[in-house]
Amino acid sequence: MTRLALLERLKEVQQMPRFQGRDITTISAALSNQALARHIELCEEAAGAKPRTVAPTDGGAGHAQQAGRA
Repeated sequence: MTRLALLERLKEVQQMPRFQGRDITTISAALSNQALARHIELCEEAAGAKPRTVAPTDGGAGHAQQAGRA
């Protein structure tokens, strides 16, 4: 998942009743993509939403490697 997609997802979580009036987005500036994905999962869990699994992005290298093996 790209950083942009993670940030959009975090905005969705920010709108949940549990986090209205709280800032859960500022920390994203200091987090790696992996840490940001985990932060989102934990926030979703705390809000009572089912956490969506995040596939780490590898810049497309994984797809190129898989295509070469086919």
